[in-house]
Amino acid sequence: MAGQDALSSGQVFVKLLLLFLASTLLPHGVFGQQVKVEPEVTSYPGQTVNLICTFTDTNKIQITMVTWIYEPKEGERTNIAVLHPSYDPNYPESPLKDRVSFMESPPNVASPSIQISNVRMTDEGKYICEFASYPSGHKQGVTQLVMLTKPQNSASALTVEAGPKPTAVARCESLNGRPAAQIRWVTTANGNATTTSKQGQDNTVSVTSEYRVAPTAADNGKDISCIVSHRTQTSPESFQMKLKVLYAPQVTIVGYDNNWYVGRTNVLLTCQAAGNPVPTTVLWKSMTGAMPDTVQIKDNQLKVLKVDEAVNTTFVCEVKNRVGTGRDQVTALVRGTRLPEKGATTGSIIGAIIGVILIVAIIGTAVVMFRKHRAKKLNGDGPPKHKPPPPKKNNTAVRPQVTTTHVPASEEHLLQNQYYRTQDAEPVTDLDAYNDDDEDDNGDDRARVHYYAAAPSGWDDPGNGEAPPFYERSENESHHGPDVSRGDSFISSAMFV
Repeated sequence: MAGQDALSSGQVFVKLLLLFLASTLLPHGVFGQQVKVEPEVTSYPGQTVNLICTFTDTNKIQITMVTWIYEPKEGERTNIAVLHPSYDPNYPESPLKDRVSFMESPPNVASPSIQISNVRMTDEGKYICEFASYPSGHKQGVTQLVMLTKPQNSASALTVEAGPKPTAVARCESLNGRPAAQIRWVTTANGNATTTSKQGQDNTVSVTSEYRVAPTAADNGKDISCIVSHRTQTSPESFQMKLKVLYAPQVTIVGYDNNWYVGRTNVLLTCQAAGNPVPTTVLWKSMTGAMPDTVQIKDNQLKVLKVDEAVNTTFVCEVKNRVGTGRDQVTALVRGTRLPEKGATTGSIIGAIIGVILIVAIIGTAVVMFRKHRAKKLNGDGPPKHKPPPPKKNNTAVRPQVTTTHVPASEEHLLQNQYYRTQDAEPVTDLDAYNDDDEDDNGDDRARVHYYAAAPSGWDDPGNGEAPPFYERSENESHHGPDVSRGDSFISSAMFV
């Protein structure tokens, strides 16, 4: 039972909520569909404005009267135009009398649009088109009239003196505009802006913005920009300026090198000063009283013609402008002898030496490589310039020349492993190989083995006891080894002598 009661209570609450929403939103829905107006209309002073109003659905609805109501931003609502189907239009007393009228003649209660001529800034506000109908009752639409006035924009940098208190260094104004303008600042100066608005004549607004800084000498000449945005402008208007900060001279004496020795001539001190406004007065003083006789002063320069003990003092330079006075001083120490001049540092010398060594090493390496390359070319080293022709194939097998001389088995095996290399420019084996152990009893050579591989032309005639080349053998000589033609293979048969 308790659960059913809770459910019933919830259903009742939902029904009540739906009824409330329906009663609230339904009239607005009908209103939105039946009365058509423009939400916002803009105009400039002196122009003519048309305010459109139409009753879109007149089926089964009888319009009994139409009333235009003006509601200013501040003030009471006022009827400015009334239309009845059976009577002529009526324009009650109002700030718009004689300037408002229905656009159609005769007016139509279903589309009672009005026209306002020579609009003023004070005409800005809400304009309500209200229908009295039967049986629906009152229906209305609201149009917001926005008056626009292009403001007069300007900006300027303010001249201020340097100091610790924040002060306005630039001002930007947008006067007599409608609606109010928006102003912002762009600068590297460390400060902040203050903006105020003021109602002007004829419902306009004037906006003033100031940029405030605790000014210093470093702020002088910095860029600052004021940017004004307004509804009547197609793009923001920018004003670029430079800050103007007045400050007393900032003084520095240059030229003293701490090497004033007795007898030195024509040493020079220069008094450098910066200030705003530009300094006008420069005064040199000596802390010991009168200026030494060997000193000459011209404008901001002090020249010592000859250094002696009299210039062993402190020189003071004072510079003035209308803001204040700045000063700097330097104490000259007169030495008996000249200080040695500073030469190049040890690190610089070492670095220079290392650099020279590296350059010489690089040049030497390049020369050696060039000479080696040139020597190889002169000695014929490297690959052959011309490729030799391939060996021709011959049907008759070329058989190596064989003698009846006995050859040990080890030497026979060695000879069989020799090969013929057609691409070598020089013989691969020793042509005059000789074995002292192979002599016979008579002292003659038992065997002298010759190896030939691509032997050059111009073969010398063999001597006594030497074997002739294999290509000069006689027909009666026998041979060993396989019968292989040189045209069929690049490997020659073993050769015995």
